[in-house]
Amino acid sequence: MMRAFKQKIKDQEVSPCLVDTFGRKHNYLRISLTERCNFRCQYCMPEEGVTLSPKANLLTTSEVINISSLFVRLGVTKIRFTGGEPLIRKDLKDIIKSVSQLNGLHTVGMTTNGLVLYRQIKELKDAGLNALNISLDSLIPAKFEFIARIKGLNKVMKSIDAALEGGFDPVKINCVVMKGINDDELVPFVKLTEHKNLDVRFIEYSPFGGNNWKDNKMVPYIEMVTKIKAEFPELQRLKDLPNDTSKAYKVPGFKGQIGFITSMTENFCGSCNRLRITADGNLKVCLFGTEEISLRDALRQNMSEDAVLNMISSAVLSKKKQHAGARPNKTKFLFLPSAKVHCFNETTLSSILYQTQAAFTTSSRSNLSDTILTHTNAEGKAIMVDVGSKSPTVRVAEAEARVYIGPTAFRLVEQNKIKKGDVLSIANFAGIMAAKKTPDLIPLCHSVQIDQVSLNLILDSTTYEVRIKSRVKAYDKTGVEMEALTSATVAALTVYDMCKAVTKDIIIKSVQLLLKTGGKSDFIRE
Repeated sequence: MMRAFKQKIKDQEVSPCLVDTFGRKHNYLRISLTERCNFRCQYCMPEEGVTLSPKANLLTTSEVINISSLFVRLGVTKIRFTGGEPLIRKDLKDIIKSVSQLNGLHTVGMTTNGLVLYRQIKELKDAGLNALNISLDSLIPAKFEFIARIKGLNKVMKSIDAALEGGFDPVKINCVVMKGINDDELVPFVKLTEHKNLDVRFIEYSPFGGNNWKDNKMVPYIEMVTKIKAEFPELQRLKDLPNDTSKAYKVPGFKGQIGFITSMTENFCGSCNRLRITADGNLKVCLFGTEEISLRDALRQNMSEDAVLNMISSAVLSKKKQHAGARPNKTKFLFLPSAKVHCFNETTLSSILYQTQAAFTTSSRSNLSDTILTHTNAEGKAIMVDVGSKSPTVRVAEAEARVYIGPTAFRLVEQNKIKKGDVLSIANFAGIMAAKKTPDLIPLCHSVQIDQVSLNLILDSTTYEVRIKSRVKAYDKTGVEMEALTSATVAALTVYDMCKAVTKDIIIKSVQLLLKTGGKSDFIRE
């Protein structure tokens, strides 16, 4: 299976694992190397800092490199290292050197506050760093100190000049604009681009945990453009590349350019090609999202590459149309709550699959009819259907399971307070794994080359139910309805298992096929 999967990757630009349900191809990976930072920027974190993860929980040098290698093989062409402050990592040069040698990777970038960059710029460039973003929010020393809660403007400016002299072309400057604080410095920042090849990107102030975000601090993109055009009326709009996050502008005759990152007023979610790895190894599909899947745990538990690929695919398929947090969810259904996912170990997964096997192999007897059963011969003995003469076609099946968990467990799942962990995310992963194990669970079921498994788990507050829908797709000679049904059933059993300590009044109310297509006859449930 993996050989065919890797061949498919070679034959196309980006692996199916990195394509979401809206067709967005994710070829850009941002990896946070540390949670620590020597700044305390007001828009980023509280003055006292944040609670740091234990060092043992952070990705090691080899884990960073291994994750980078995996994503590059899947089609990632750009990796950017961030933080915290990445220059705090003593192994930064070694990481960059190893990652820059990955075949197929075009860009190795870094985002830094620039405080000590000038000391290391040459060795980082020699190691393979070829793209650089430096955060700078004020050109006035006192205001710089007020925003960053540390002195250091002269050192940051020294780092910018050192980067330009070192051959970075251009150097990108990230400036978070806050009303009443630094919005009066837009024009001075633009003037920086007159003689230097800088790309100054003005960023709309956005909400992050601990920064006490208020909308009256945000300066909308249009307001920034208006202020700049008052000084530079000839300001020109440039053509953006398909996945650019910044709306590019240039003052004619200036060496550099400017841009605007409009996360709040005009989000660029429709062309988003970015995934993120946190310092403790969690995969995030959206900067503003809270759902995370632990790749670190998967690596440390020596999970198979096949299983890790399914985890990545599941996360990417869960990505919303536009960034999380943009608007409150006003519907009665609550999608995946915020949580970190804890991966299955072999024992847990085996237990779940055993329960599923028991559920499937224990059936009630029904009245016989004249209908011919394809899995028995004339003597009534079980046989496997011969599909050798059939031609492969695209097969799709969807199945649904509904699990009543009652009001108490429902609230705990909704708030992600079940002691065993994130119920919905783990059930989602269990469903994916189960679809692949279907031939091991169902007697006489053919092994199918599955192309995709995706699950959607919804909390229905009107019935205190978890509604599970599984969709399986394959190009093969036989259908995948058993894979879809198995997937939905194991996900339902996982919900049961994780909530049973709270209540025994849990009912798997139904498991049913919703549709199947691609075979001799299609089926769609009315």
